[in-house]
Amino acid sequence: MISPSAIRFAAGIIGNITALFLFLSPLPTFIGIHKKKTVGQYSSVPYLATFVNCMLWVVYGLPFIHPNSILVVTINGAGFFIELIYLILFVIYSDKKNKLKIVLIAIVEIIIVGIMTALVLGLTHTTKRRSSIVGMIAIVCNIMMYASPLSVMKLVITTKSVEYMPFSLSIASFTNGIAWTVYALFPLDPYIAAPNGLGTIFALVQLILYATYYKSTKEQIAARKFKSTVGLTEVIYNEDSAKAAQLPHNGRAQKP
Repeated sequence: MISPSAIRFAAGIIGNITALFLFLSPLPTFIGIHKKKTVGQYSSVPYLATFVNCMLWVVYGLPFIHPNSILVVTINGAGFFIELIYLILFVIYSDKKNKLKIVLIAIVEIIIVGIMTALVLGLTHTTKRRSSIVGMIAIVCNIMMYASPLSVMKLVITTKSVEYMPFSLSIASFTNGIAWTVYALFPLDPYIAAPNGLGTIFALVQLILYATYYKSTKEQIAARKFKSTVGLTEVIYNEDSAKAAQLPHNGRAQKP
């Protein structure tokens, strides 16, 4: 019989892998930003939110806050540095006003998490109490992050298209949510179970929407391609017709 600790460890490893995939998913976006030397219309808000979220979960997983949570620390530590790189790229390729805004927000986030950690360690003296305080704060941030795809789901329902909701990210979010929910059940850790259980539900809804609108998405893409092809054909036909109208019957151009 498989022991609960073995199940927890396996779920944590899977959670680390899927979470790493989610952290690295914006990489193509930042490669494009680097090539264009500008962030364009991209917002730094999601990366600032993930940045502070990772910091909170690293603090939560520390031995003197919540013992035996090394897998929580490893993936969120990796996420912290990945998001830091994204924010540095935002600072490099943003205008001066945006640069200052990003730097100030990131510094404020670090200071707030630092003060919170110092207060928790100084005013509370049991890991149970410390983990409950940090866990409640982290759970609010995590739920806000998991709720962010709601705008994308609204777009899917409105347009009846999943073109801007990649299947790979949806399935990775679903797998990640399940892995961390299972991890949090052995033994029960409500602060990890609650946000990840909610995240699993959000990801499941995305997959249901994907299955519902996959066919209509293909039809829309095919219709756009057909319309584009027809439009190009008409342009070529009109150009050929105009050239033909300038030629006499012997095939030579008429003099003006």
